[in-house]
Amino acid sequence: MSKEERNITWQQSSLNRQDREKHNGHRSRALWFTGLSGAGKSSLAFALEQYLYEKGVHCYVLDGDNVRHGLNRDLGFTAEDRQENLRRIGEVSKLMVDAGLFVLSAFISPDAQDRNMVKQLFEADDFIEIYVRCSIEECERRDPKGLYKKARNGVIPHFTGISAPYDIPEDPTLIIDTEELSIEEAVHEIVQHLERVGAFQLPQPVSNAIVH
Repeated sequence: MSKEERNITWQQSSLNRQDREKHNGHRSRALWFTGLSGAGKSSLAFALEQYLYEKGVHCYVLDGDNVRHGLNRDLGFTAEDRQENLRRIGEVSKLMVDAGLFVLSAFISPDAQDRNMVKQLFEADDFIEIYVRCSIEECERRDPKGLYKKARNGVIPHFTGISAPYDIPEDPTLIIDTEELSIEEAVHEIVQHLERVGAFQLPQPVSNAIVH
């Protein structure tokens, strides 16, 4: 059904993203953390959130488990439900970027096509894909939620890395290896990248002065 058939129209605010960024004192970006369960996505996202908050950056973490308590509690873990889960989060992330925020989205997001679907919602510079790399052996050794054990015992079907595939990102913005880096080192590496690409800096106004 088309938008016209549903009788919906986008309502335009008198404020735009640039207004909100100027008010906040920094640009807005979507950081997408992808990787296996246990790789450290949420830990890294929350640590980065704390760092940014202390630096005066307006930010928020969208965590895979947290959103399934509310927004996506009606979804399971089939391929179709995983895709819808990411579609919704992608749209929410897009709104948060428009609100002038840094949004840190931490989701396994195992399917490359689904991740690309989310990426296409954003301008190229607005979306930063971070592959949180960790071997399946190490993730299973950590097993912070006991999920790998349940998956091995057949209690959890369609579990990424065990009974469902994970598509390793082919061209992520950043690769963070949590077997090599501590959380603090990983946060530092991400912040360095954000600084290099000017993610925190507002564009300078163009001068209308006449140069003689």
